[in-house]
Amino acid sequence: MAGSDATEGAAPVRRRGPELERAILDAAMEQLGSVGWNALTMEGVAAQARTGKAALYRRWSSKADLVAEVLRRGLPALGEATDQGSIREDLYRLCVRMCDVMRSPAGVALRAVLHECDPAHGDLFREVIRQGLHEPAHKVIWELVLRGIERGDVRADATSPLIVDVIPAMLMYRAKVCGSEWPDREIAEMIDGLMVPMLRA
Repeated sequence: MAGSDATEGAAPVRRRGPELERAILDAAMEQLGSVGWNALTMEGVAAQARTGKAALYRRWSSKADLVAEVLRRGLPALGEATDQGSIREDLYRLCVRMCDVMRSPAGVALRAVLHECDPAHGDLFREVIRQGLHEPAHKVIWELVLRGIERGDVRADATSPLIVDVIPAMLMYRAKVCGSEWPDREIAEMIDGLMVPMLRA
């Protein structure tokens, strides 16, 4: 950007609208990966994006708002759950996909931010996880259970709202408390040893 939007010492780059916004978001993601939450600054993001701080503050009022937007947009969509032929395979594929989301660059950055940020910002970033992963997962798990009931491999009374909480709770607990990276073997053990017996018709 020319004038006040040009970072001192950097060649002006004339961008506006979505192009400039994308450059800022990409720069913020790169900064998160290289310096982390605590060391990330609006000045550093502006320099990386070759723009000025004013361009950032016109869109986001704080570092926290900018980072939350980066993470919201960066998390891959969970997507639809295609029919794998059984509740076991349906749930296994879903869990693999959930883990892939949290291993994505945005997912890794989000986990790092949660570890680094102060309690005042923790709720904001937990809300990113809730909206970006947990709520979509709950919706898909519920659809899979209903599909299993129709198919006949899930018992007809497996309709408690608590059922949709089990997988997200297990994934989060073992990742946060036990440090598990959820290899495929552990996913299979959870599905075969916990979910299938609980849901079996």
